[in-house]
Amino acid sequence: QVQLVESGGGLVQPGGSLRLSCVASGSGFNINAMGWYRQAPGKERELVAVSSRSGGINYADSVQGRFTISRDSAKNTVVLQMNSLKPEDTAVYYCHVRTIWSQYWGQGTQVTVSS
Repeated sequence: QVQLVESGGGLVQPGGSLRLSCVASGSGFNINAMGWYRQAPGKERELVAVSSRSGGINYADSVQGRFTISRDSAKNTVVLQMNSLKPEDTAVYYCHVRTIWSQYWGQGTQVTVSS
């Protein structure tokens, strides 16, 4: 099975930046895609960005131009660089991995954007 370890969350002022990292570990899996979702209080979990092994990248409309996702397939890591952060970006961010057999979620890391 796959275990995901997230890091980089925290408190930042509006307009600031954060870098989220996720490392997938385990054996016997074939990762097709890695990405990030987020969930704000009272809201449903939503896609932020995803990177597929084939090279496809998708962003939520609300983060396009501000967030950048990058993936190192050899190290099974995915990074989300978040710039120009807004209060509405406040949420728990979850790393997500899709394999040929299943999907996996990280524990989540809190991102709070506030002055």
